[in-house]
Amino acid sequence: MEIEIKDLTKSYNKQMVLSIPELSIAKGELIGLIGNNGAGKTTFLRLLTDLIKADSGVIYSRNKNISKTEKWKFYTSAYIDTGFLIEFFTPEEYFSFIASNYKINTNEVQEMLSCLTDFMNEEILGKKKYIRDFSLGNQQKIGIIGAILSKPEILLLDEPFNFLDPSSQYFISNYLNELNKQFNTTIIISSHNLECIYNISSRVLLLEKGVIIKDVSPVNNELREELNNYFKIHE
Repeated sequence: MEIEIKDLTKSYNKQMVLSIPELSIAKGELIGLIGNNGAGKTTFLRLLTDLIKADSGVIYSRNKNISKTEKWKFYTSAYIDTGFLIEFFTPEEYFSFIASNYKINTNEVQEMLSCLTDFMNEEILGKKKYIRDFSLGNQQKIGIIGAILSKPEILLLDEPFNFLDPSSQYFISNYLNELNKQFNTTIIISSHNLECIYNISSRVLLLEKGVIIKDVSPVNNELREELNNYFKIHE
């Protein structure tokens, strides 16, 4: 298994925000993580990237406890929020910094960026300004590009469609779908954009108050209706 979770819990101020007794994610799955605000989605992704410590339990990446080794970092990438950005860098400097960490040469970086020309829409490169001075939408794009620049084998994204216009949402959802299919990349996406999640996910996890209450695949029309009804009831 690519990722395995055993007895994972996390609480804040004695209030349980995540409780996952057991979960396995196979290589090449594209997981859509959904739920209302406070469901525990971001907490889950932060635990998967070892940004916060669990109260109990273990997360294994390729049979290795992520809290005991750093090997998983070389094949895993994530963008969770703007805290991942280096705001006093230009986008070019930020991408170069990531490339140096993953030992990606300049040609590979340029090849990747050329594939994302439509996504950047001539608004990212060559602007001679710091990341902090870009719009939220373009900061989001820079963060997503930074996460996929290393061609990770495991990719984690929290609300990647936030702040993006419809064309950009369409582009990146298709790009992630192709990344998954072409390279068998394991992807976990948290999002409130249900249609984007439905269209690209091979499996959907529905969180409610930190508990996975549905773990389903494939994402067919019957499942879409069932999940949509859940959100209508809980809106």
